[in-house]
Amino acid sequence: MSLWVEWIGYIASFIVLLSLLMRSIKRLRYVNLVGAVIFALYGFLISSYPVLIMNFGIVLVNVYYLKQIYATKDYFNILPVKKNEEYAKALIDYHRKDIENFMPLQKNVISQSAFRFLILRNMNPAGIFLAKPYDQETLEITLDYATPAFQDFKTGAYIYKQNRQTFQASGYKRFIAQSKGASHQKYLEKMGFKPTTINHQNYYIKTI
Repeated sequence: MSLWVEWIGYIASFIVLLSLLMRSIKRLRYVNLVGAVIFALYGFLISSYPVLIMNFGIVLVNVYYLKQIYATKDYFNILPVKKNEEYAKALIDYHRKDIENFMPLQKNVISQSAFRFLILRNMNPAGIFLAKPYDQETLEITLDYATPAFQDFKTGAYIYKQNRQTFQASGYKRFIAQSKGASHQKYLEKMGFKPTTINHQNYYIKTI
């Protein structure tokens, strides 16, 4: 077996391993699909038909579930959160470490926020959204977090696009948010935020 063929096997193994580290199910399926395709090619090149057949089967399984993901229409809903709601506090505490990887988490963030929503996706707790007035027309996002199983931008899109009338009805015209790292910046940009400077501080801003 030539060295380049062996490297195809190594690359396929690495991609399959990488897929198992994906937090998003959809991303896991895509990356695993790529790994399985390369593994199937590797099995063909080394004339190992069990490897070829198994990975071809994995390709079909991934394609099937990806079709299911895109065909299924998610049901979203929001539940108001009270200032001292214990469930919301427990949810934040449980995911605190993950939250702080994405954005700053202020003390008493729930009680200090004027808009407090628990986001349900197919009746599962998919995230929590908190915001407070920055000025009469601007809302500062104090927490926008999707739980690991739902970090695929759909939860954010529901808040910022489908639910924006909630904020407009209260007279707000823009969102601002601070970011802690590249992953959160990528998310904000995906949601339509643009970098800006306000009072010598770096923010991201979006028109509601």
